[in-house]
Amino acid sequence: MQQIAAYWLVLELTGSPVAVGALALVQTLPVTALALVGGSIADRVDLRRMIVVVESVLALQAAVLCVLALTGVIAAWQLYVLGFVQGVALALDAPARHTLVFQIVGRDDLTNAVALSSSLGTTARIVGPALGGLVVAGLGPEIAFGLNAVSYAAVICALLAMRLGPRLPRTEVRVGVLAGVGEALRFAVSSRRVTVTFFTVLLVSTFSFNFDVLLPLVARLTLDEGAGTFGLIASVFGCGALCGALILAAVGRARMLLVLGGALGFGGLQLALAPQSTLPAVCAILFATGICYILWGSSALATLQLAAPEHLRGRAASLYFFAFMGGAPLGGLVAGSLTAHGGTRLAFAFAGVMALLVAATGATVLLTGRRPTAVPPSTLEVQA
Repeated sequence: MQQIAAYWLVLELTGSPVAVGALALVQTLPVTALALVGGSIADRVDLRRMIVVVESVLALQAAVLCVLALTGVIAAWQLYVLGFVQGVALALDAPARHTLVFQIVGRDDLTNAVALSSSLGTTARIVGPALGGLVVAGLGPEIAFGLNAVSYAAVICALLAMRLGPRLPRTEVRVGVLAGVGEALRFAVSSRRVTVTFFTVLLVSTFSFNFDVLLPLVARLTLDEGAGTFGLIASVFGCGALCGALILAAVGRARMLLVLGGALGFGGLQLALAPQSTLPAVCAILFATGICYILWGSSALATLQLAAPEHLRGRAASLYFFAFMGGAPLGGLVAGSLTAHGGTRLAFAFAGVMALLVAATGATVLLTGRRPTAVPPSTLEVQA
């Protein structure tokens, strides 16, 4: 709901597609800088305590947005500053949360747990945008910010109520936080399977997954509708993602075929979406796109975590989060700029072509045995 309100509000304040991309930039730039640091910290501290602290910061950030909007003094620069705070918090929060899932369920159930986690998250993608569009249209963005701030009380209480098993004992030599980041990067190129997974997520997310920027522009510019339609099309995408999570749970295994096949379908569907200008067609294609998104995204997360040794668990999760969000500053600006010059048609066409190229390159690398990087292989041995 908060993202719906923030992107719509900055579009109303500025009227500029580039400004929407700039908000995505300041929200995701800290992820580029700090995601791997967050994973290194997660491998060293109590996960629950770390998450509770960060969730409290996110609650405060939402409350400040609510107060500023209620008092009528909110400006675009304030959205940017508070968006940067949100980005820093998420860079620390996401690796710890993903690692906590592994601590709860263990190796054998991880793929199903990731699918369940994705289904819960994508259920929020269905309910949140739909409610967010209605709240923003009927009551204003300040109410959406306020509801988000209150919701963190439930999150924090749930975390405090959990019973967690002990973490497995570790025998490795403890290294510093920055040295731990180096270990994570060496793990990223430790096998073809890990390397292809990492770079597929990085490149597809950067150039082809900029829906936070593009969907409000589809509603406003392509369909000539308001916040309610924005919420509707975002919810339809979420419905597709939920179906994708159920499919992944039924498969029960992390497979490279799902990573690359999902990316291939993701790209092809965006090419089909590019020329559409009617609401039914946009909704139908976004539903199928949501399915493919979960297939490549969740399969990639499970692949990285299962390949990682115990002492790199948090950093494996941070690699995924870095790959998923690290290129978003560039991707958001590219998407906003392409829309400004050629509408959402150009932006989706570019995104589709890039996803197809990445999927084809990843499949070629796996089949030929070549690495997509000149970095020497790590001394870490990870089963492919």
